[in-house]
Amino acid sequence: MSTSEKIALAARMHVMLRRKTGRVTDTEWMACNREYAEEIIRFSNDYAQKEGHPDLAELADKLAAMMLPPRPQANTYKKTDLNHEGSGLIRYIRGIR
Repeated sequence: MSTSEKIALAARMHVMLRRKTGRVTDTEWMACNREYAEEIIRFSNDYAQKEGHPDLAELADKLAAMMLPPRPQANTYKKTDLNHEGSGLIRYIRGIR
């Protein structure tokens, strides 16, 4: 998604938050900083749920889909992954008492 599209959506979010909550946001920072966008999305969803503003929640979801790529899933290791011959891992673990 282009930068101008991100800024446009952030501007829509800014206007809606200003009208509904009185909160002032930084649209350019929201469009380029993931942590700031996460916090604005969290705040918007909380406020939308408490005050009953589905339009605000919908816009927050759009911003989340655009700004927050899916987080990678945690690695899950199988027991066989840790039991490599010659790795020394089993010997080390058995040596701890």
